[in-house]
Amino acid sequence: MKDFAGRTAFITGGANGIGLGLARALLAEGVKVAIADIRQDAIDAALDALDSHEATGLCMDVSSRTEFAEAADEAERRLGPVSLVFNNAGINLFQTIDESSYDDWDWVLGVNLHGVINGVQTFVPRMKERGKGGHVVNTASMASFLAGPVPGIYNCSKFAVRGLSESLRYSLAPHRIGVSALCPGLVKSHIYASDDVRPEALASRGKPVDAAFNAQLAKVHEAGMEPEEVAAKTIEAIRENKFYIFPHPEFRDELREVFDEIIADYPKGDAPVERLAFERGRRENYRKARAAARGK
Repeated sequence: MKDFAGRTAFITGGANGIGLGLARALLAEGVKVAIADIRQDAIDAALDALDSHEATGLCMDVSSRTEFAEAADEAERRLGPVSLVFNNAGINLFQTIDESSYDDWDWVLGVNLHGVINGVQTFVPRMKERGKGGHVVNTASMASFLAGPVPGIYNCSKFAVRGLSESLRYSLAPHRIGVSALCPGLVKSHIYASDDVRPEALASRGKPVDAAFNAQLAKVHEAGMEPEEVAAKTIEAIRENKFYIFPHPEFRDELREVFDEIIADYPKGDAPVERLAFERGRRENYRKARAAARGK
């Protein structure tokens, strides 16, 4: 996509952090912007900061299919058909999987994974039907590649978003709809305060809140990349139809170590002829799909 002007964007988690940075960058490109967030006070503050009649705000819970559909209808009523979708809303829970409850799982997956699913299910059919192309950016994380004991459920959700996005990329290429997975590291945002928006219906915890740890996280996030820098790199990646968007250069060597370990663990020897014949056909189809998604 080369020309953004005149399009309409829908950004979840749009009232702070990366979402607000994207809103600013898109407005500068001549895009009308709907920012969706679960906190009305944050939306009001964001709209005041944006100070643009081309921006509107919608209070919603991305984990709700009904609320997502209603917000999409209202955004398009106010600003016109959406062709740029940023499934960006996310929360974090800094604990291990074995310390987690079912409510912990339902909360984190509801926002981080089902929020993306709801965005895709709501907007992609509309974009395909209109035939005007567009782009979908799903915010994953470097945590979609690099997993440790903490944060366990967050890692799971982001690995899933990465896989969802890659598959979607291939299926939407024939419709001139690009797909990218945004994989940031540390960003100056309020994700450390996720507990503030945890729903009462999912309050049962596997581990009590560590207030001192959360206070330390707030200080750590002050050293994060500015959202405007993440947004600028995201806009440039969309122009170039890149799938992976890596704003933070500091993870390059660590990723190389991970992939070197994967290759080193691969078994020696050859597969049977019958399996090889099948895999050659699958591989060729996969290569064609990747080429089409890159526009080549």
